[in-house]
Amino acid sequence: MKYPIAALLFLLNTASLTQTTLGFSAAFAPIIAKNKSFQKRARSLSFALGAEVAKESTSTSEESTSESQQEEQSKSGISAGIEAGSHDELMYVLGVNLARQLGDISPLTESSEEMTSVARGILDTVVGRITDEQQRALLALRGKELNELITNRANNIRAKIEEAGLAMLQQMKETEGAFEHESGVVIHVLEHGPEGPGEGMKPSAGAVVKVHYHGTLPDGTIFDSSIGKDPVQFPLANVIDGWKVGLQQMHEGEVAMLGIPPSLAYGAEGTPDGRIPGGATLFFKVELLEIVSGGIGGSPLLGADGKSLKKNKPGSSGLLGADGKPL
Repeated sequence: MKYPIAALLFLLNTASLTQTTLGFSAAFAPIIAKNKSFQKRARSLSFALGAEVAKESTSTSEESTSESQQEEQSKSGISAGIEAGSHDELMYVLGVNLARQLGDISPLTESSEEMTSVARGILDTVVGRITDEQQRALLALRGKELNELITNRANNIRAKIEEAGLAMLQQMKETEGAFEHESGVVIHVLEHGPEGPGEGMKPSAGAVVKVHYHGTLPDGTIFDSSIGKDPVQFPLANVIDGWKVGLQQMHEGEVAMLGIPPSLAYGAEGTPDGRIPGGATLFFKVELLEIVSGGIGGSPLLGADGKSLKKNKPGSSGLLGADGKPL
């Protein structure tokens, strides 16, 4: 299988560490962002880099920063001892910018000791302690082992992501009022439509619907949402399988939670932009505002003249063909 971090094979013969590590980071950052152990290691990296840079410095500032300045710097995340608006601050910001391009490397390490070694390797390369020839020699010598280590750790992270998501899906399934579709999608209706519980029009497989939605990962990270924006309208044929299944179980006007296993979401690979990591179970809160076309069942809606109102054009089944037009 392909993994976002498989590109690190390029480390064997290129200097593309920034791009390849960023690919790994983007894939798993949504899950690890709230993990305190990862955050601790990130702080360890910051400390290690700061300590090494301090060794390189030939001068020190004798002026102490006032408590008020320290408080302001703490709020902004800037290290104490850097004067606001100074050239030093500008260079510090340059370092922050470069670090953001590198991405979160904490998933690659499992201890503060490992993080310190990684920090030392980064600094030695950046400040030129090791030559380009030495860098290439190291990568050629240990590159294969490095790729195996990264692949194994990525697999472990993915397994933990999938395990956590499926456990939450099981909890959702056991919630009163929730039910599991034969596909594995779990649906929990939170608010009924205007026609009452279990009543009203439902979308067909070829329906076009208008919805509001809010999508989260198992750890609560929001990866997509229409809340605060205009409702979204789309054909069910154009969405992931979990949405197709879940929305066809809903009635017009309902609000429901959908729990979608990885196999009916983005599978083992996740999304190319990294917002959804491989193996992730997805949870959506969906409000089915309107079935624009392709609805099934429901009580007929009456106009002012007492006659039935139909959303579908006369002679139309409400289903859409391959060209997107009503059949």
